[in-house]
Amino acid sequence: MQKLTNKEEEVMKMLWKLEKAFVKDILAEFGDNKPHYNTLSTIIRNLEEKGYVGHVAYGNTYQYHPIVQKEEYRKKFIHSAMTDYFNNSYKSLVSFFAEEEKISAEELREIIRRIENKK
Repeated sequence: MQKLTNKEEEVMKMLWKLEKAFVKDILAEFGDNKPHYNTLSTIIRNLEEKGYVGHVAYGNTYQYHPIVQKEEYRKKFIHSAMTDYFNNSYKSLVSFFAEEEKISAEELREIIRRIENKK
């Protein structure tokens, strides 16, 4: 699975939300900061070449849908971050969030309870 650019990931998030969409539907999701139609179309074609998106043709118009599911991408993304930034250590990952005060002691206790209940 190839890594996505920030723009490609943004488009995938929209497509996961919509489940299936034409370029104009995805364009509408951008709000005020819309890319040009042709730019968005190119991003979607790149996603298709990378194997993230498929399409159904309706004449000259394509309706796109995700091939890679959000959960599958999330697992790959987390694994990549673990490898690249935390030396494959979940302890380092959790410690990072604790030190940055992004996770509370109660949340850590909940994680420990979940781990212990799986045993």
